[in-house]
Order: sequence, then structure tokens, then C-alpha cells
Amino acid sequence: MIVMSEQMASLQRRIVEQGRVLPGGVLRVDAFLNQRVDMRLMRDIGEAFARRFSGIGAGCVLTVESSGIAPAGMAALAMGLPLVVCKKQASRVSRDGRLSTLVRSFTRDAEYEMSVAREFLPDGTRALFIDDFLAMGEAALGAARLAEQAGAALAGIGIVIEKSFQPGRGRLEALRIPIMSLARIKEMRPGERDASKAIEFVSED
Repeated sequence: MIVMSEQMASLQRRIVEQGRVLPGGVLRVDAFLNQRVDMRLMRDIGEAFARRFSGIGAGCVLTVESSGIAPAGMAALAMGLPLVVCKKQASRVSRDGRLSTLVRSFTRDAEYEMSVAREFLPDGTRALFIDDFLAMGEAALGAARLAEQAGAALAGIGIVIEKSFQPGRGRLEALRIPIMSLARIKEMRPGERDASKAIEFVSED
């Protein structure tokens, strides 16, 4: 689903103006999303997710540390829901009631353990998963596995920036739940000096 509100058009402009396209399909957005964070933009993003997912019956918003926290937190605030943050930790042994699964990071090209305390995903909970990027879909699939371990389920997936030239969306569609990406990138051209040509977005239908 493609959404092109005034606020999300602003998101696309920020990606073009302040994003850095690197070789290997990497997009750096440190300037406004995951290091220096524009909280007004995060508020708009949270409200967009809240409008889209208002009817799914979510009992919490779920994300993974750390870049997903700002947009997910604003969505949770807009929806009046608790925010549950999955942790990244080294130990694969759950001795304190934690659920865990292995996830592979596209950006870091390395595996990490994603975990959450069972008590924060009670049996029967419907969770809305929100993250900053969708590339291979690993984080969202990891969240789905954790929810299943807890007897809960993902009810929707919200993504700030989707790289549509990578297979993540196709993998997530197998979950058969609503997916919303606010900015969908069709192609990135590292080395392109003209910022307006370095990133091409999926056209709105």
C-alpha cells in the first residue's frame, strides 16, 4: 500500500535531500531518522501508522532496538498503546523468561539474537510491528517468530522506508497481514551526483 499525504511527501523529500546512497544497497538516513532524529517528522509518521492500523485490534506496538524506537514510539503514543522493544543480546540462553530468535542484519551482514520478555507479549496479544527499514524482512519475520512463541501474533507491519528492489516485502506477504510502507524506493544509484536522480521511488497508483 502506498500513501502520499503531505507529510509523507515530506519524508520522500528528506530521503532525497539528506539520505546518502552507499554501495551494496545501503541507504544512510542518520540526519533525520536514526541518529539525529526529527521528532516532528516522527510524530507525523506515527500518526500515519495510527490512521492505517486503527482497526486491527492491536494490543501493543512492537519494534526492535534501536532505530525503530522513535517511529514506533510515536505510533504507540498516537494509538494509546504500550511500546514493546525487542532487545539485541549476545546470549542464546533464556534464563529469565525471555523469548529469543536469530535474525540476520542486512546492513551489518551479521546475525544477532532478537529477544523479548514473555510477560510483555501475553498470550493472545495482537501486535503491530513497526521498523525503520524493510530490506530482507528479517526483523519483521523475527518479530513474528517471537510473537508465535508467546502465543501472540503480528496483526500488521508498518515500515518507514522500504527498499522495494530487495525481497523483503515478498517474504512478509506470506504472513498474510496488512503491510504499510510510507516511502517505497524502486532504485538507488550510488555515485550519482544529482541527488534527485540518486533515488527513485515507486510511483503512486
